Amino acid sequence: MSIPGPGGQGLQLTPFRGLRYVAERVGSLAAVTSPPYDVVVRPDGLRELETADPHNIVRLILPQADSPEARHRQAAETLRRWQADGVLAPDPEPALYVYEQRDGPTLQRGLIGALRLSPREEGIVLPHEEVMPHVVEDRADLMRATAAHLEPLLLAYRGNGNGNGTSGTSGNGATGPGTGGAGTGGAGTGGAARVIESAIRREPLLSTTTEDGVDHRLWRVTDPADLVAVSADLRHHQALIADGHHRWATYLRLREERREPGPWDFGLVLLVDTARYPLRVRAIHRLLRQLSPDDALTAARRAFRVRTIDGPLPRALETLAEATEAARAEPGAPNAFLLAGDGRFHLLDRPDPGLLARTVPEGRPEAWRTLDATVLHHALLDHLWNVPDRPEHIGYIHDSAAAVEQAERLGGTAVLMHAVGEDIVHELARQGIAMPHKSTSFGPKPATGLVLRSLTLG
Repeated sequence: MSIPGPGGQGLQLTPFRGLRYVAERVGSLAAVTSPPYDVVVRPDGLRELETADPHNIVRLILPQADSPEARHRQAAETLRRWQADGVLAPDPEPALYVYEQRDGPTLQRGLIGALRLSPREEGIVLPHEEVMPHVVEDRADLMRATAAHLEPLLLAYRGNGNGNGTSGTSGNGATGPGTGGAGTGGAGTGGAARVIESAIRREPLLSTTTEDGVDHRLWRVTDPADLVAVSADLRHHQALIADGHHRWATYLRLREERREPGPWDFGLVLLVDTARYPLRVRAIHRLLRQLSPDDALTAARRAFRVRTIDGPLPRALETLAEATEAARAEPGAPNAFLLAGDGRFHLLDRPDPGLLARTVPEGRPEAWRTLDATVLHHALLDHLWNVPDRPEHIGYIHDSAAAVEQAERLGGTAVLMHAVGEDIVHELARQGIAMPHKSTSFGPKPATGLVLRSLTLG
């Protein structure tokens, strides 16, 4: 299908001069990388990254100071100092970057570049989650201060075939999200796929293994013919935002602030063809900092079936998955949640249909109305628990063990979620329906710190 857009164009990925760590100036490339900013949630994790190397990228993406203004100013000063000291240096010419991650059986490859920004109504880049204004404001202030894109978004699209290389696996066999259309220069016939397969036969620009055991490799693509091939291929496709909704919203906001065309018209992204390298989808859990498990369970019993189940955590999560699958096969709402924080695990399922009818908004597709995140936020958080969706009340945590540990330490409640099916994410995105924020966690996520984009370099 033909993708709408300016001049009939779909995705427009352009080369840029990557800003990268100079290997000789840091302890190791692995020691200066970090997960994305919203994955680094535990204080001990932040301290571990800060102490891994004095130049760890976390000092830019999550600077520590007494006020937001001081944090952003500190990040900008640190970035300028690292460039002046030769810790970070720009590549000599604009390039696209082939990025590979290998984690055991999971292999992912994609292209990092500067993507022309487009509003949702053009149908080129499809968000699937709502965003929180305070997070967008914080990221916007940081980007303004540093005049840089410090970490790439993860975007998924579907190419037209498997090309000549070996397809990666997601670990669960699922097909990744994103859509693509037929046309010349398809990914399997000599476009982006051929360029990637050609690049990985060369010596990589950098190669490192991070502490989690994941291997990372990066190659530069500068040949004009390769760049043309990638451009011709991608213009037939649209992409789904797999990870980075707040940063994408920030890109669009900052672009609107500028009247003249320029580098703010583009955003740093990693584009992955999920026909070749399927992504995995995981849940994002909730930490209710000021709600005790006893209070949460007492209120939940008014409208949910509540059962205490056996641990340890992996077994409890298996029970949650089994309950979710069983609920989907029965009449009624297919929702189940796992509560923790008091040293035990409690399964919530079979919500009262009357409660859902009163609390879940009408006028949305059934797939949206029955999402676990929808029911959690509207029926439980808003109605039964009266928990405001503000940072001092709710934390969003990717790791289930971290959510449980923090709940037990704070006397709060962890709400553990089951992952949303990729088909539902894609279906709602195509309809222009946003899921509640932090509904999904796609991966593998790109490591932060391997390549940055300075907006003063173009």
